[in-house]
Amino acid sequence: MTIQDHSGSGLSTIRVRVDDRPAILVGSGYVALLIAFVFFLLAGWIAYGGFARDVYGGVHVSGWSLFVALLCLIVAALFGASIYSLQPNESAVLTLFGAYAGTDSAPGLRATVPLFKIAKVSQRVRYHECGKLKVNDLIGNPIEIGAVVVWRVDNSAKAIFQIDDYADFVGAQTESALRHIAGRHPYDFDEAVAHSGHDDGASHAQIAARTLSLRESGDQVTNELIAELRERLAVAGVTIDEAWINHLAYAPEIAPVMLRRQQASAVIAARKLVVSGAVDIVKEALDKLREQTDIDLDPERKAAMVSNLLVVLVSDKDATPVVNTGTLYA
Repeated sequence: MTIQDHSGSGLSTIRVRVDDRPAILVGSGYVALLIAFVFFLLAGWIAYGGFARDVYGGVHVSGWSLFVALLCLIVAALFGASIYSLQPNESAVLTLFGAYAGTDSAPGLRATVPLFKIAKVSQRVRYHECGKLKVNDLIGNPIEIGAVVVWRVDNSAKAIFQIDDYADFVGAQTESALRHIAGRHPYDFDEAVAHSGHDDGASHAQIAARTLSLRESGDQVTNELIAELRERLAVAGVTIDEAWINHLAYAPEIAPVMLRRQQASAVIAARKLVVSGAVDIVKEALDKLREQTDIDLDPERKAAMVSNLLVVLVSDKDATPVVNTGTLYA
């Protein structure tokens, strides 16, 4: 029977879907160990008693005595073979002639039917480091990106029966998800603004609100990566506890060009800030002259004052003041 899988993990079909359930015919290993020890002593006592009577008493040893001793020894061996141990954060997946018989997650000495095959699965937290991947971001720029994923098995039956090697599966899906996430976002927000060109009439702030960049929106991008990995790895019984991007850079072939672009953007942003502040200072000076003094500047003098103040405030060098003793109307 084929069952459709709509988990979005990239696996279109699963022939048999298996989920964790409590194991049957499983109990304390200490009881089984005690029973095995008792039957072993009983087999030894029966065999030794029959041998002693044969040697010292001249009594013929009964075949039934040997049979019972052998039977007790077999029972002791079966109970001994049924014992296994589980550490904390470890589970045992039991199968009987290929059929799933349940999962035992109780730590300590455990025992089950000797015919059961036991596959132990570690549920401890592990991490996978995805090395540097060269991908294209949303704009098409080649970038290098890497991530670290913290994961663990939370469904042992799925990990054993639905995936051949769940550790390799985690690595493959991590790389695929990281490539997908990197291709959905631009490396830098400024690139997204330049790429959009405000074609839809959106302002700079509106584009910023709806755009996630790999460099500025690290937390949101990481949350997207975790959500996608959880969806992809659910089929393997694996969950993601944490993930983060540990490497992000432009590809070496374009890194120098993009660095110059970033430096130019920083200079332009600084200039804009200086000009904006200078305009505010000039406006405040004109307002105070008008409100606190009787000086009423005509448009020509006001324009000259504004020009001089802006030159002094915006210039990146110290200004040398020149006192004008004449008149603008000469």
